Formats: sequence, C-alpha cells, structure tokens
Amino acid sequence: MLGHSNVKAKIICLCLTLVVLLGACSGQESNGATEDGEFNDSVKLVLNWFPKSQHGGAYAAQENGIYEENGLDVALEPGGPQVSPIQIVASGKAEFGLAHADQLVMARNEGIELVSVAATMQGSPQALMFHEGHGVEDFSDLNGRQAFIQPGIPYWQYLKNSYDLSGVEELSYSGEYSIFMQDPEVVSQSFVTSEPYFMELEGIATETLLISESGYDPYNIVLFTTKEYIEENEETVKRFVDSYLDGWYSYQDSPDTIHEVINEANPEIELEALEFEEETQREFIFGGEAEQNGVGYMTEERWQLLIDQLLELEMLDEEFDPDEIFTTEFLPEN
Repeated sequence: MLGHSNVKAKIICLCLTLVVLLGACSGQESNGATEDGEFNDSVKLVLNWFPKSQHGGAYAAQENGIYEENGLDVALEPGGPQVSPIQIVASGKAEFGLAHADQLVMARNEGIELVSVAATMQGSPQALMFHEGHGVEDFSDLNGRQAFIQPGIPYWQYLKNSYDLSGVEELSYSGEYSIFMQDPEVVSQSFVTSEPYFMELEGIATETLLISESGYDPYNIVLFTTKEYIEENEETVKRFVDSYLDGWYSYQDSPDTIHEVINEANPEIELEALEFEEETQREFIFGGEAEQNGVGYMTEERWQLLIDQLLELEMLDEEFDPDEIFTTEFLPEN
C-alpha cells in the first residue's frame, strides 16, 4: 500500500513539472513571440558613421515608434573612424549594421558571411571636390594636381585603372582641409552631401565630380546582417527591414523633427548641416530605381557589376555569386 502511494506521488510530481515546462515554453517563443502573439526582440544597429542625415530613417523609426509597433527594441550605436560595423556584426556583438556595398564585397572576399538586405542609397554621393572654376570637367583633368585620397579606397583604384592619372600627386586624406582651402589647384575626396556645405561656410565656393560618372557606382549605406542571423531569425529580420524602410518615408515627410533627434545624439553637427545633407541626399535615396521600386531596392545586376569591377582591379581573390551577399527576400513587393 505504501509503495503504491509513492508511485502515485511521483506521477503527480512529474505531471506538475511538465505543466510548468509547457507553460514556460508557450509564454516565450524562440523567435521572440509572447503568449499573446506580440513580439519583443532587442536588436542593435551599428551606424557607418557618427549620426547624420544619412541615418535619418533609422532615427525616424525609433522616434516615431515604428520599431516598437513591430515588436522591436532597437539600440542605435554610432559609428566613427575607429568603429567597424562589419567586424561588430560579424562577431555577433550587434545584429545589424550599415556599410557601403564595396566594403561588404571586400568582407565576403575575406570569408565574412554577411548578407545585404536593403540599400539605403541607390547611387553613391562620393565625389571629388575642387575649387569653383578651376577647370576640372573630367577625371583626366586631375593630372598636374595634388589629390587628397584615402589610401586603398576602391573607387580611386578604379579611376586609375580607367584613366591615365599618372600626373596626379596622391596625398593621404585625413579629413583635414587646410591645404585644400589655401591652394585652389588641390582636389579632395568628398561626399556631395557634406563637404561642399562646410567649405561654403568658410567662404570657399566648390564644385564636385561624382565618382559614379566614371561607371563605378556601388550602393551606399547598405543595411546588412549575417547569414547565420537570417537563418535563425527570419521573422525578426523581416520586421526590422520593414521598420527601417518605413522610417525613411517617415523621415521624408518630417525631417526637421528628426534632425533635432540626430543633433541630440551628435551635438557636433549643426541643424543647418543636417538640412543640407537631407536635401542633397534625397535623389540618392528616393530617386533612381527606388522611385519605381521603393527605398531599399537592389538588383542582382548591380551587385554582379560591382563584383566584376573589383575582380578586374584584382581586389578579390576569386569570383562569387551575388546571391551569396544580398537578398531581396525582405523587401516589400511592388
């Protein structure tokens, strides 16, 4: 009789344990879904630079509650010269990052399995800046001048491969413009969304020549994550991409409010500079193929062209399929 009671007690104890375990599992799904069907995922996005207008969509999605509406708790981590979003995301210390398309192709060449999920800018605002009226109409006009260029930057290798620039004296770009300001024959790398504004504040009128006019035009400010994260968190990636893209349309409708938020995150940049950047970047974000297909749009042809260009420059060890580094799976259908 005593033995029978012990067995019965053990069965009851086991049943109670199963009930507790089942309750715990139903309360929190592996993809972040709670028992009422809502999501609550915490993710981090590493910016490619200090907060600027080029990150307006990310900040608008946060400020206007778009992330929260999609069950996301998003931390925005500023970038900078010593911050590598690619390395941070690849190491698992953040779920998402922003980088330029050629940087992501180069990372893949090093064996880092990242996947691009949306292109913020359809074209590149990278340019060569020179003093107004000083005779730079084509890239070949750079000969006989000093040019401040970041060592190893892919587009400069492309220009030297496409044009005879043997007469250019290359100087290492450091972000300092005193020599450029003093010598009207000097040329400097720049972004049309930024440096011309600051030169104007110094009373120096400038002109620019877009790098894209040479035929080298990779996507800019590309949203990416790891292949592994997509495989394990497909639903979270979809909600994050949706939120990020919706944030850009929200920013487009009311940029001034978001500029105040960005200024608070980065007090070093003034509201007027943010306004200039927002105005000059519109065509890169909302124009081109995005005008018909929506912000974030990407094509296999563009990625293949970039891979081919970097292969020709011998900056890649071997060719690989564009599908290995980008997907349109999470972009809205048009």
